[in-house]
Amino acid sequence: MRILLAAAVLPALFLMRYVYRLDRIEKEPIGLLILLAGAGALACFPAAIIEQMLGAALEQFFDLESEIYIIIDAFLVVALAEEGCKFICLRMFTWNNDEFDCNFDGIVYAVFVSLGFAALENVMYLQSYGMSIALSRALLSIPGHMTFSVFMGHHYSKARKARIYGRPDEARQHNVTALTRAVLLHGFYDYCLMSNYEILYYVFFVFVIILDIVSIKKIKQEAANDAPFELWPVY
Repeated sequence: MRILLAAAVLPALFLMRYVYRLDRIEKEPIGLLILLAGAGALACFPAAIIEQMLGAALEQFFDLESEIYIIIDAFLVVALAEEGCKFICLRMFTWNNDEFDCNFDGIVYAVFVSLGFAALENVMYLQSYGMSIALSRALLSIPGHMTFSVFMGHHYSKARKARIYGRPDEARQHNVTALTRAVLLHGFYDYCLMSNYEILYYVFFVFVIILDIVSIKKIKQEAANDAPFELWPVY
């Protein structure tokens, strides 16, 4: 059991540590990061309930083997439920938090929520299917959750900054973009694996490699260019 838990959780912890160490201007409070990871983990449960409910409804209208069912299931059931629950956790604990005062913070927060979700999800998968899937999930699924969150966090920081500068419409737009980009990336990731088209299995691996490279580059770039929000008064 200990080996299984270690195999499930350590990849997520490794990536959390990697992102945390890049936060060079002002380290986020450990307590807040633990809270975010825990909230992300707990978000697995409402996400699973939503997926089951929407999936059951979807089955009433479409053949389970049809491509349209798979597309809707990947993007509007699984991806939207999971990324939506993560985003709610992100907003709940950080949107009005005074610690959210630098550009890179949004990525840090989103990564911790997402990897908390991924860690618990991984525990459940390994309990069900055993250690045979540990390596593939460590190399694909957990980094996948993190890469989706990088794009969510990037726009989430832009939303926070727009709010500080007194631009609520721009803040709403960036929040919508934050969720939308994560859902689209997650949905395409799942669709490639769920599709009936064999070619998409090969597309999947190319997609993952490119997404990983772009995400790591994005993290490093955002960390290197990090700066505090200028808390100008809003008139």
